[in-house]
Amino acid sequence: MTTFVSVNSQTIVRGVIRDAVSQQPLQSVSIYFKGGKGVTSSSDGSYMLATENTRLTVVQFSYVGYKTVSKTLIPNKEQVIDILLEVSDAKSNVVVKTNKRGKYSNKNNPAVELIRQVIDNKDKNRISAYDYVSYEQYEKMEVLLTKTPEKLLNNKFLKNFKFVFQNNDTTKIQGRAMLPVYINEISSQKYYRKNPEKKTTYIIAEKEVNFGEYLDVKGINSYLERMYEDVDVYQNNISLLSNQFLSPIADMAPTFYRFYIADTTEVDGVELVRLNFAPRNLNDLLFKGTLFVTLDGNYSVQKLVMSISKHANLNFVRELHVNQDFEKGQDGRFHLALSNTIVEFALAESAKTGIVGERTVSFKSFTINQPQADSIYKGDAVVRIGSQNAASDTFWQAHRSPPLSEAEVKVYSNIDSLTHLKSFKTFMDVATLLMAGYKSFGGYEVGPVNSFYSFNPVEGLRTRIGGRTTPRFNRNIYLENYVAYGFKDQKWKYYGAVAYSFNHSSIYAYPLNYLKLGYQRDTKIPGQELQFVVEDNFLLSFKRGNNDRWLYNSIFKTEYVREFGKDFGYTLGFKNWKQTPAGIISYLKPDGSSLVNVPNLTTTELSAEFTWAPHRQFYQGKRFRIPIINKYPIFKFRFITGIKGLVKGEYNYQNLNLTIDKRLMLSQLGFADVKLEGGNIFGKVPYPLMTVHRANQTYSYQLESYNLMNFLEFVSDHYAAFSIDQHFNGFFLNKIPLLKKLKWREVASAKVLYGGVRDENNPDLNLSTIKFPVDKQTGLPTTYSLNKSPYIEVSVGVSNILKLLRIDFVKRLTYLDHPEVTEWGIRTRVKFDF
Repeated sequence: MTTFVSVNSQTIVRGVIRDAVSQQPLQSVSIYFKGGKGVTSSSDGSYMLATENTRLTVVQFSYVGYKTVSKTLIPNKEQVIDILLEVSDAKSNVVVKTNKRGKYSNKNNPAVELIRQVIDNKDKNRISAYDYVSYEQYEKMEVLLTKTPEKLLNNKFLKNFKFVFQNNDTTKIQGRAMLPVYINEISSQKYYRKNPEKKTTYIIAEKEVNFGEYLDVKGINSYLERMYEDVDVYQNNISLLSNQFLSPIADMAPTFYRFYIADTTEVDGVELVRLNFAPRNLNDLLFKGTLFVTLDGNYSVQKLVMSISKHANLNFVRELHVNQDFEKGQDGRFHLALSNTIVEFALAESAKTGIVGERTVSFKSFTINQPQADSIYKGDAVVRIGSQNAASDTFWQAHRSPPLSEAEVKVYSNIDSLTHLKSFKTFMDVATLLMAGYKSFGGYEVGPVNSFYSFNPVEGLRTRIGGRTTPRFNRNIYLENYVAYGFKDQKWKYYGAVAYSFNHSSIYAYPLNYLKLGYQRDTKIPGQELQFVVEDNFLLSFKRGNNDRWLYNSIFKTEYVREFGKDFGYTLGFKNWKQTPAGIISYLKPDGSSLVNVPNLTTTELSAEFTWAPHRQFYQGKRFRIPIINKYPIFKFRFITGIKGLVKGEYNYQNLNLTIDKRLMLSQLGFADVKLEGGNIFGKVPYPLMTVHRANQTYSYQLESYNLMNFLEFVSDHYAAFSIDQHFNGFFLNKIPLLKKLKWREVASAKVLYGGVRDENNPDLNLSTIKFPVDKQTGLPTTYSLNKSPYIEVSVGVSNILKLLRIDFVKRLTYLDHPEVTEWGIRTRVKFDF
């Protein structure tokens, strides 16, 4: 006998829907309570529908071309009902037959003519067609494991975690048990105004699974939001998984899609056409599926069911499905009522275990053309008016649509219990060491391990040990330190810093608000400011050419960092820097007819840096934040002034720098990352204080550097730079037989640098300043200013090799007469992409 469990006094029905004759499962069947909301069946015909309203007892099954079936349920019970749908009477259903295997053409194709009508009427079916819109939105983001390996369940190290692995959910896909491990729920109120255009979201309540200090849950949620963006079929491009998919009703859809009319029917007095679509090229980032289009003159979308081809040029994606239901509004037009996006990830198609991410968004109380007070409309902003995890269970039961399954409800308490287990904390400590490079000892963590050993020509073998405190040590005060030793130069290096957090949280996590003081004595390659890695990273020890231009630095630095919201931040700083040349570098200055050695330079600087990054997102790592790139630009402006006489500062100067980063989304042509940068130094300064342009002598391809430029090859006191990194996402290779099976993707880049040195700072014209370095054996210069010609390098390559490797052929086009120049090279980069 089958036993059913009542969850929160809900009426629950589930089952599988099949064709009565062929016994094949039917996808996208509408299942709804008569007088209430509903869902659609999955690709395997399975469904699950629930309600807490005891008055809703009749559930209906409706599908275009089939007879509608009604079933009466027992309230507050869970029931399994499998349905066989029969084809409806031909008198009420007109079937338009199309030979799908024949030669396809847009010309004289009624399906293409219909889709052009839908395209022409897109504007009046969008929210922007109304002057005012408001609605309530419920959003659920969930991550599940598709199968837990038996070996993992029986592992003795995980025996204490079995209660988590036993919380399987069978409501997602019929016949498959999945393990929910993360849930985030948001209840919000949305307001839209057309003129002036503003769209404001008020978050009323939010609830999410919390893994404590071991995982950045906010960062995970930001990453998932970027992966699972809102699906708006009326936009030309739909952003999912950090890629752009051409909408089936995009302006250019008839060029890339095939369309077929399946049949027509009438639902609730509205005549509909079921329109099937599929990509012309199965490897392109396009959808296949079905559109239900109204024939009421508005040509609205009434239902959308689509997925991707298994041949699409995506990595680690086994399945991707998007189901959307639209409902008729007050004015007779259709607006979105329910959107569900589900993606299954796996390392390989044959892998037994995978990860499913599901985002469900439901909309209700959709109201049009009812203006609110001006204070409601705060621009394209998100305003939180409710505390996180503070809403009661009663609130969520009233606002969840659809309700949670029993397994989803239980995951909150399971993860909370898990994070309090000593064995789990030990397990996460080991995982953190392996993945992030840090080992925690109470309130202090040692790392990163990849910097414990490195080597370079100046220091020879270099060892380093250090770490930093965590909020477990103190929520306001943070310490950081390391010591290093070079066995060739036989010198100790060290660093120590103390920071005070004004918002009583980690100084490495958003939003930053801290004051930090630090002193460092260490080596550095001139011009190298690596944002995400340190120079003594072991992998960066391997370099091409001569890596013999170094500095010994003694730096005292104070900075105040503050971020406002996610868009704006600034840093105010004080820096006293004593630099001593090392390696083959010597600071030589004319003195009469001879050159004298300048043992070191000391500067004292005040600085201010401002960053404006609209809608920026990031994942918080142990040591740095990984930006989640979106379509919005990032602006950074930096001002530095050197003050002579202050703490032994030797020069007066001002340095201005501006950078603009922007990702251009180019639909079927992929995307391009564009960077504009410019700077100017006012005042008389020697070349070590100028801009030393970023060079790369490693064998990796670095996006921010010039990959065939030598260290300290070019300096400027004014410059402008442009770079572009174009990813075609397989647009060309997808169309080449055999090659398209490899799912390789084309990349191309170009970097152009203009610059120069004014006469007053040019050592060939100003004999009172430090000379450019020369090779001690040949006497030829090794450092130059940019003349009238720019420095240019370009590259072409292939990415997604083995789903993680990018290989570029890089060519340097200018200044080929410089010594030790490499005109071309092969560079690699490792990166996981979807």
